[in-house]
Amino acid sequence: MPIKVQNELPVKEILESENIFVMDEDRAIHQDIRPLQILILNLMPLKEDTELQLLRCLSNSPLQLDITFMVPATHRNKTGSLSHINKFYVHFNEIKDKFFDGMIITGAPVENMEFEEVDYWKELVNIMEWSERHVTSTMYQCWGAQAAMYHFFDIQKRKLPEKMFGLFWHRVNERRIPLVRGFDDKFMCPHSRHTEIPMDEVRKHPEITVLTESEEAGFLIGMADNGRKIFVQGHPEYDRLTLDKEYKRDTDKGMEIAVPKNYYPNDDPKNTPLLTWRAISAALYANWINYYVYQVTPYDMYGTPDFGKK
Repeated sequence: MPIKVQNELPVKEILESENIFVMDEDRAIHQDIRPLQILILNLMPLKEDTELQLLRCLSNSPLQLDITFMVPATHRNKTGSLSHINKFYVHFNEIKDKFFDGMIITGAPVENMEFEEVDYWKELVNIMEWSERHVTSTMYQCWGAQAAMYHFFDIQKRKLPEKMFGLFWHRVNERRIPLVRGFDDKFMCPHSRHTEIPMDEVRKHPEITVLTESEEAGFLIGMADNGRKIFVQGHPEYDRLTLDKEYKRDTDKGMEIAVPKNYYPNDDPKNTPLLTWRAISAALYANWINYYVYQVTPYDMYGTPDFGKK
């Protein structure tokens, strides 16, 4: 699938080296089709790492995607390049009058804070409310999923006794739902978090369909509003070495952290991790784009439920 990005986006060269078809703005002008408009609210501190992970995941579709990256205006990024953000990202007030076929709201390293303590919380609430009228389907990831569950369903996140860190087995609950089409009955997926969406609270809301879960890691994938809201508490977008980088970053700081579970062969950090979740990740993003964005969104972005309401 061609992914349309800005001409000079640094990760474009990496994607092209991996034989992923990336279309720049100049070539896209000559395409006589309407690409799907995908907005990514990137709340992660290492912007380029997250860009690369998500663009890889979104490449498994024959459809053309036009990607817009956004950051909160009410938060100052303390890591990464400010010039990169200024050049390749927009703020909410620049796109609030537009409509998007799909949106991804990423996780953020703020899970130990109360939601209202996060400096951009009010802006995030405005964006989530705006998405009800301006986005066909929104995928909320990790802390983003916790934030959406809290805002829309008043489900408070719960602090874990120790970090949920590593690869964990999950099972599929609702195989008839297209979002998990192609999933194995049991599969591995990465988690890296200190809090969780409590399953007992989720089950009190019949409007939330729990699609996959884990005996050890709990909630992974769910949906509401016929797929207009997708919740993913884990990190299927992670690369082979993302957990490795997190583990070595924390150990280098002298922090006490357990070796990520089921990740390194023989639990030895000197060994290269096996990539055991790529197929599930590809299926998840391809299914989301196909069944909950492309086949639902109108050609002119009007006609979807709630679109056009003020």
